[in-house]
Amino acid sequence: MSDNFDLIKLIFGRLSLEAIPYHEPILIGTFAMVALGGIVVLGLLTKYRLWGMLWRDWFTSIDHKRIGIMYIVLAIVMLLRGFADALMMRAQQAIAFGDNAGFLPPHHYDQVFTAHGVIMIFFVAMPLVTGLMNYVVPLQIGARDVAFPFLNNFSFWMTTFGALLVMASLFVGEFARTGWLAYPPLSGILYSPDVGVDYYIWALQVAGVGTLLSGINLVVTIVKMRAPGMNMMKMPVFTWTSLCTNVLIVAAFPVLTAVLAMLSLDRVFGTNFFTNDMGGNAMMYVNLIWIWGHPEVYILILPAFGVFSEIVSTFSGKRLFGYTSMVYATVVITILSYLVWLHHFFTMGSGASVNSFFGITTMIISIPTGAKIFNWLFTMYRGRIRFEVPMLWTIGFMVTFVIGGMTGVLLAVPPADFVLHNSLFLIAHFHNVIIGGVVFGMFAGINFWFPKAFGFKLNEFWGKCSFWFWLVGFYLAFMPLYVLGLMGVTRRMSHFDDPSLQIWFVAAALGAGLIALGIASFIIQIAVSIRDRKKLADVTGDPWNGRTLEWSTSSPPPAYNFAFTPVVHDNDAWADMKKNNYQRPLGDFVEIHMPKNTGAGFIIAALSAAVGFAMIWHMWLPAVAGFIALCVATIVHTFNYNRDYYIPADEVVRVEAERTRLLNSHV
Repeated sequence: MSDNFDLIKLIFGRLSLEAIPYHEPILIGTFAMVALGGIVVLGLLTKYRLWGMLWRDWFTSIDHKRIGIMYIVLAIVMLLRGFADALMMRAQQAIAFGDNAGFLPPHHYDQVFTAHGVIMIFFVAMPLVTGLMNYVVPLQIGARDVAFPFLNNFSFWMTTFGALLVMASLFVGEFARTGWLAYPPLSGILYSPDVGVDYYIWALQVAGVGTLLSGINLVVTIVKMRAPGMNMMKMPVFTWTSLCTNVLIVAAFPVLTAVLAMLSLDRVFGTNFFTNDMGGNAMMYVNLIWIWGHPEVYILILPAFGVFSEIVSTFSGKRLFGYTSMVYATVVITILSYLVWLHHFFTMGSGASVNSFFGITTMIISIPTGAKIFNWLFTMYRGRIRFEVPMLWTIGFMVTFVIGGMTGVLLAVPPADFVLHNSLFLIAHFHNVIIGGVVFGMFAGINFWFPKAFGFKLNEFWGKCSFWFWLVGFYLAFMPLYVLGLMGVTRRMSHFDDPSLQIWFVAAALGAGLIALGIASFIIQIAVSIRDRKKLADVTGDPWNGRTLEWSTSSPPPAYNFAFTPVVHDNDAWADMKKNNYQRPLGDFVEIHMPKNTGAGFIIAALSAAVGFAMIWHMWLPAVAGFIALCVATIVHTFNYNRDYYIPADEVVRVEAERTRLLNSHV
């Protein structure tokens, strides 16, 4: 009997039927909705026999363009989940006053705000940024794909399965109740003995490996695979910001991996890295997590800066003002982003000299950011500005981000930070720069490059609806939080006693509702555009009169991107080609070497997530078996040499002739 019990324990660990939250009606309702939606989607895929196409052409694809699109689809799906958490928080805070406890119990509310932060940063913002970089960068530098195509597919699936681990916590067990950075001792085994923190650790470890490998891939791609003539100072600004972003990823994400590994060792084996016993120190965790965390903020915002640079130049009909200073500003921000992490915890007691150093570096980093704002404004000056949807997002960003930057400089003053630390002012500032910078930038980029990816524009009316709902909703949702923060209201509270505060929280909840309409408008925009795609199509491949190299290919580009590798003479590459009456060659085509699709990335990532799930629940036997299977799958893939194919020259001739015919008929 004892032997059977031990075997069951080895197989199932802490997992039992009690892990399913029957007692939580909100979770049961959510599970029912997700299950119903899943059944509908599966039914449609089966009815229209799309499984084979999805697996053959998308899931196993190592084409950077399709992987970039899948990253963005993942981000949009996770945005719906993460924003649902935001709506619940805002609704709870709007009604939970006095005797009204609201609809979220404290332990559930704590999980909600933790999951919201983790999902929005790791599984919305990061996939949006990575997806745009994946799609656009190889096209901008004249490459046929990234340097390591299989690694690109594997990185995507690691991110996806990391997101699935977070989603699993909704229905099996629970998520962390620690905040999105999981500070000890709250995340230690004494204060969080359940599986919530373990879900947090393993979801981020799995996804973090994918992000790190993607960073390495894009750095090598940009450094080694640029078209002839494209030296570093002829690269588009988006490619520059992507390079700096991925350098930061390569430098910062190993720190996240290490600190989460140490936290896991503390929880499982009692190693005391982050306890006050046995020589440990909880503040070491805070330092390490922010040595990753502050570069992470710039990992998110730098690509958005690149997007805005491309859009401002295109929709002003001018070269980007101050290209060289824009590049240097990007590099300076990259370096300084590693010298400001301690401003997140001025109150830890490091002393005036340490706080002064980090306060000064934080103020200095605002200078190159301000230089970018002036460059964009001078690009617009005397330009023929077209106020289309991408440009609206850009102008909304410039106004909103400047406000966020000013509040950031205020928080960089240590005495002010002592007053405002851990208040709703900090929440308002953070969302001011992340929504006003990253989210606005990603929506601008999606609207800008969507016709490149699919051959037709997005519907303008619904795009403008989405923009205005987001912009007005943002100000209504977060400006009241600045006021509440200055009044001393602490963040992460699920209930308040002072009824005079309620009006501000009601306004914030209404703002969140407007943002929800903005998200709905974006989804409607995509649906309507797909329906009307024939009317919205543009055969030139260059619907915005763009200025960088990616617009020199057809929309959407063929699998091989470029039949002939372009030669670059200017940092306004496509504009320069058009000015000099560039003509595509019509002969001398040769077969093109391309990598073959493979399911190995999906399989290895799925096994990684399975090992993570087993470790979360202390299912030691499945964990060991899964790890062995993971190693075997990796080794088998290593010896799989049959990964290449060739596009015949006559097929290239046919594609290029059709592209030329469309262009000539349009002219």
